[in-house]
Amino acid sequence: MNEFEIKQERLHQLLDARGLDAIVLQRVSSFAWATCGGASYINTAVTFGAATLVITRRARYLLTNNIEAGRLLAEEGLAGQGWEPHVHEWHSPQDALAQLTHGLKVGADSPLVPGAVDLNGDLARLRAALTPEEGERFRVLGRLCAQAMNAAIRAVHPGQTEHEIAALLAHETQRRGVQPIVNLIATDERLFRYRHPLPTEKVLERYAMLVLCGRWKGLVCSLTRLVHFGLLPGDVRRKAEAVAAVDAAYLAATRPGATLGEIFRCGQRAYAEAGFADEWRFHHQGGAAGYEPREYLGTPDSAEVVAVGQVFAWNPSIVGTKSEDTFLVGEAGNEVLTAMEGWPQLENGRPAILEVT
Repeated sequence: MNEFEIKQERLHQLLDARGLDAIVLQRVSSFAWATCGGASYINTAVTFGAATLVITRRARYLLTNNIEAGRLLAEEGLAGQGWEPHVHEWHSPQDALAQLTHGLKVGADSPLVPGAVDLNGDLARLRAALTPEEGERFRVLGRLCAQAMNAAIRAVHPGQTEHEIAALLAHETQRRGVQPIVNLIATDERLFRYRHPLPTEKVLERYAMLVLCGRWKGLVCSLTRLVHFGLLPGDVRRKAEAVAAVDAAYLAATRPGATLGEIFRCGQRAYAEAGFADEWRFHHQGGAAGYEPREYLGTPDSAEVVAVGQVFAWNPSIVGTKSEDTFLVGEAGNEVLTAMEGWPQLENGRPAILEVT
């Protein structure tokens, strides 16, 4: 079976497992997953797109307006996948969903479908169970994001505002055909205050962190890099080496058959051994990637099991430092998808802070 057929089979298995007659997909991430990379959004910030998919045991439907239908069918490839279009004029009410699902037991990934069974958790697990074709697309995406980050951060210099740095990262990402759906920048003291630093007019003096989540064909990968102008202060160097050790522990533990809870506890031990036992409490540690930056997070009690072919992005942080890459779980080992050519590394293989002297 090809990727599309595998996903249709998994949706039918979900119908059986939950005793449903129809599944309604309205999230941008679910639409991209089910269509093998199709884009249902116009506003890139929305959770729910301008099209709905309905899957029953005998048919599959595309519900959208007359503005989007042509593009979705022709450019997003839905015509060749056998979706039956139900198109309404942009100014008219959309009643096809109610008509198609009348009298059926429905599950959905959206709270916008009255009376539907909540399938958010089920669909997140499906989106995280990548096919080989998705793994190959993730390789391309990881390489593009790494190239964008490398080009952007090496163009950073003191005197730039965080907004200017964010513009560099956005430009290098978008020009490669990837959307920068998360673009976080912190400079100097802001690195030590905020774990999710939206860019401001703050001017860079010595120290900057760039965080990117890039989306391409629906998939999302994440990475973080830091640059310091002048020799790195000793306390920051110690934290950077500690957080890299935690990241290395997460990466090494993320192997087929391990639960995310077991992996998380490995990270907790690494934090403690490095002398920063409580830092994991101040920011999530990452988890499984897919069509959301994280389809689900690792926590101490997570029972989700790692499988070959999945993609993960852990992001441990210690105040003022962070370590993050996206990697593919292979049978023999893990493959870092966002490795950056020429970037300095620590002995454990994790990225160091770039020091410009």
